[in-house]
Amino acid sequence: MRPGFALWFCALAASLPARAQTLPLPARAARAPSDSNFVQRIQSMPLAEREREILGQILAGNVPPFLRRLCVVTVTNLAGGRTNTATFFVTPDYLAVGSDEDFFRAPITPATAQRIAGRLGCILPTPKMVDAIYAAAEVKLAPLPIPPSPAMTTVPVFALHNEMVRTQRVESLAAHPLGALVAGHQKDVVICPRLAASPGKVAIYGWHRADGAPIQPLYLGHAATWVDYSQCVRLVQQTMILDGTTTTVAQVLADPARCGLLSNQGVVADPRYPTNEVEFTAGGPFGERVAAFTFEPDVKIQINSPPAADFAPDKPVQLIFYALPNGNTIAQTLGHNISPGEDWHFDIQHIAAQTRFLRALVSRRTLVLVCLEAGSKSWPAWRNAHGDNAIPEIIARVTSLFPANRLEIVLTGHSGGGSFTFGYLNTVDEIPADLQRIAFLDSDYAYDAARRHGEKLAAWLKESDGHFLTVLAYDDAAALLNGKPFVSAGGGTWGRSQAMLKDLGAQFEFTCRTNDAGLEFHSALEGRVQFLLKENPGHEILHTVQVERNGFIHAMVAGTAEEGKGYEYLGPRAYDRWILAQ
Repeated sequence: MRPGFALWFCALAASLPARAQTLPLPARAARAPSDSNFVQRIQSMPLAEREREILGQILAGNVPPFLRRLCVVTVTNLAGGRTNTATFFVTPDYLAVGSDEDFFRAPITPATAQRIAGRLGCILPTPKMVDAIYAAAEVKLAPLPIPPSPAMTTVPVFALHNEMVRTQRVESLAAHPLGALVAGHQKDVVICPRLAASPGKVAIYGWHRADGAPIQPLYLGHAATWVDYSQCVRLVQQTMILDGTTTTVAQVLADPARCGLLSNQGVVADPRYPTNEVEFTAGGPFGERVAAFTFEPDVKIQINSPPAADFAPDKPVQLIFYALPNGNTIAQTLGHNISPGEDWHFDIQHIAAQTRFLRALVSRRTLVLVCLEAGSKSWPAWRNAHGDNAIPEIIARVTSLFPANRLEIVLTGHSGGGSFTFGYLNTVDEIPADLQRIAFLDSDYAYDAARRHGEKLAAWLKESDGHFLTVLAYDDAAALLNGKPFVSAGGGTWGRSQAMLKDLGAQFEFTCRTNDAGLEFHSALEGRVQFLLKENPGHEILHTVQVERNGFIHAMVAGTAEEGKGYEYLGPRAYDRWILAQ
């Protein structure tokens, strides 16, 4: 099991009663489609498109409220001369789209089921857990098979069976309202040890008769793309209680001494289906979800997201692409409190802590941080080796992970990270409208009017009053290293910022002022365009100071109502309470 997998509910599970366990989904939108409308929408879609639609609806919160409240299942066994007791938490029915009044139990592939489970801190059950769920169910529905035919894998038959089960369930609603644990009416997509030796297959089990025996023994004969009306998905929360102690289902399944509580087939070392997609894990004191993967050629990507419950359907998701400075790793860029003698790189940016500050400050958006590390730890060197054409593909790869959300894109970075943004500008004739903000944190070395950078920025700024440009720089031409200058007057960020400011000044009217600390403030378009240029009479090197002292925070809210709230650019660090311990 990967460390920290789906642990953000651990403390919660230890302190709350079992009935309080819920799926961390956004609220259901008032106009979200219910059963009949949704079935009509997807019935003619090919499998891949249909699965994307179901995935998007569920992650957007189009799930019946009753299905979010998890039910308790308790199991015991005797091992090593002692009785062990485990409590796990399951959805009361199978995964569905719609409202309490009108919902569609959605048969899906194991890959889509795994993506949903991973996003919600859940896991799929084992056959033994399916048996335990049936035994614990308040409502045991008799299976309702439909004669086999090619149509059994089509949406009209899915809808027919769903209606048959709905009619069956109505008979017990008075005694057992929605939210009571129900079982027996579907087969389960399950996990088991045999999957490791059966790549590309789906494991199906269940459909219990009244005597408790399943119609479907464990079966791995279908390809993983097989979906018929009888197979559905029940989610099990990863966090569980074992002998009074909080743990996870995955940890118990991986433990030879304890797996017998949940598996009658032994250890399940990797209790997941492959998805060929990026998956998020969760944990840590802030409940963040993290995904890390490599994009070829040679780019490391790490995404830091808030909990799934923060993704409300009425709020856009702001994807902040932060291209790393030269020589820094993602871990150093995110930062933590350092001990004496520890590498100072961990204490110069604190982009993770500044993002947490922003999440507390900005309520109108859901902020997701995307850190981009070039394999050479230099975006200029990476571009020299690979060119610019892959940069839009990197952005598209990340945006594809959020299919259910309205997205706002931000491009930013520190030092050589600005080269990523200019590489992107080189690939487009016009900057797309969904790119909401561009910010250079002492990083605009690659600005080139001959590449139409100024022209493209000006056109983009004119297109919408929702577009923002922020440039932070200092007079690096005056800075001295070992008593000597290290950049030319025109080649550093001071010179490049002056050139950009001059080019945009021909398009927009700027107001300019300088405060007592020697910070020049150049603003246009009611603050949507800001150049904050620090004079440098002391010949200091302020390259990272601009980021560390709230520069990232300011660059993300400049020109909005949140500008200046709770922080001061180049003032004391406003985010110390959000820094992780080592």
